[in-house]
Amino acid sequence: MSLATFSCSDSEEAGNGGVNAVDMSDPAAATQSFLDEEIGALSSLSRAEQEAELAWFTEAAKPFRGMEISVVSETIATHEYESKVLAPAFSAITGIRVTHDLIGEGDVVEKLQTQMQSNENIYDAYVNDSDLIGTHWRYQQVRNLTDWMTGEGADVTSPTLDLADFIGTSFTTGPDKKLYQLPDQQFANLYWFRYDWFTDPDIKADFKAQFGYELGVPVNWSAYEDIAEFFTGREIDGKKVYGNMDYGKKDPSLGWRFTDAWMSMAGMGSVGEPNGLPVDEWGIRVNENSQPVGSCVARGGATNSPAAVYALAKYSKWLSDYAPPSAAGMTFSEAGPVPAQGAIAQQMFWYTTFTANMVGENASAVLYDDGTPRWRMAPSPHGAYWQDGMKVGYQDAGAWTLMKSTPTERAKAAWLYAQFVTSKTVDVKKAHVGLTFIRESTIQHDSFTERAPKLGGLVEFYRSPARIQWSPTGTNVPDYPRLAQLWWQNIGDASSGTKTPQAALDSLCEQQERVLSRLERSGLQGDLGPKLDKERGNAYWLNQPGSPKPKLANENPKPLTIEYDELIATWQ
Repeated sequence: MSLATFSCSDSEEAGNGGVNAVDMSDPAAATQSFLDEEIGALSSLSRAEQEAELAWFTEAAKPFRGMEISVVSETIATHEYESKVLAPAFSAITGIRVTHDLIGEGDVVEKLQTQMQSNENIYDAYVNDSDLIGTHWRYQQVRNLTDWMTGEGADVTSPTLDLADFIGTSFTTGPDKKLYQLPDQQFANLYWFRYDWFTDPDIKADFKAQFGYELGVPVNWSAYEDIAEFFTGREIDGKKVYGNMDYGKKDPSLGWRFTDAWMSMAGMGSVGEPNGLPVDEWGIRVNENSQPVGSCVARGGATNSPAAVYALAKYSKWLSDYAPPSAAGMTFSEAGPVPAQGAIAQQMFWYTTFTANMVGENASAVLYDDGTPRWRMAPSPHGAYWQDGMKVGYQDAGAWTLMKSTPTERAKAAWLYAQFVTSKTVDVKKAHVGLTFIRESTIQHDSFTERAPKLGGLVEFYRSPARIQWSPTGTNVPDYPRLAQLWWQNIGDASSGTKTPQAALDSLCEQQERVLSRLERSGLQGDLGPKLDKERGNAYWLNQPGSPKPKLANENPKPLTIEYDELIATWQ
């Protein structure tokens, strides 16, 4: 059986997985062909172990042969590979026809929310962000995998799953210590910059003459702003360049731009890892029982606090003054590949899922002739309100989620697929395609030691203990779908100039509290749901230790930079 059997043709839609073309008559032959032509040496398992693992899938799937299931994920390179290559391979090996749809992340959340509200089965499994962990834990509408794997799903749980090898399960585990989602892809939000420009002697001399300190990786936002100003409008290699890249279209992805830890990077929340406690990066405060008690400063929240206003104001200024004019009208997916075009000096808020765009054939502007990068990635700088011990940045963990409204037999078939695309047999190869690591065995694989010099610091980051300081949204958020939509609408008002940052955040925190209040009155989340505190006023809370914090007299402290190679040494 040729590899073409497993791949979509160019004319097929990315979301159909090519399942209609799959020959499912000979699972053993399909297994051998898949391992020969697709996996090869790119696995953490030996060939004998690969064959044994896939033989288990063939055997476990026998009760479900001929079944057709549908799963869904957002459209990124990792999931395109699953949909186009792994889904057809799984169908050939197991006899279960899988349609793996690829849609926008906002659409994934919308479909999930519809299934939660209607109790009707729309998809048999979802890859949705672990940002929903607080939602899933409180509503109890998803199967907790801890109980599933030893109960109903025991007969379809792989003996080689090896949960301890996954690096993101702490993000998908609730306060009850139950695992609710299985990580499928994971990426961090880091700082990206043109290493070749930052180390150019003439550019370095110009910067020092203008600002009085060394050009390097910015440690704080003051330095980032200086560097953005310095590069914007300069001509390098005959091209006008910009000192910042971001996006600002009033779209759901603008909300993620902020809930993905921008406020925590500024220093808005409480000290604590993986998330600030009692106040998180959404500005939501919880009590000792993890019940949300407020979002506005008047109730001890921080969504409209001075630190949050500072964070939004800096974003707006940098987008307006230092980014390409087109950036203001872009979404997450449109803006991500732009630095690969060669006109961006740095980007503070850069998702490593776009690494694949930086190393491909369309990235020649930022690669040397031998394929090594002219760029590097590093930890993002922190804002003026940030303190040691606070969350440093965001890490996305898209994870397989089984709804209780999905019939058991369909959930079992979907769970087999979820384990297949995250299995040790396929994970190293999948990681080379999408560069979204989920397994320690993959990160440590020799092939990534060899490839590391061409990935600009990505492998070093994931092999370092620093990676645990980046985390997704935590459990303070009780209803991600309802609350997330409030963010992009209000942030959009500020980024477009319709409202001031303070007015936009006042509106946002008030709307969040209305949702919290409705959840409290409904009683749907029981003792885990919100329990709003009485308002004590801004003055009371701003004089309490921790978050929310009073306005700083100086929001632009002394700029600090560090040499990149010195920084990398601290990771190793």
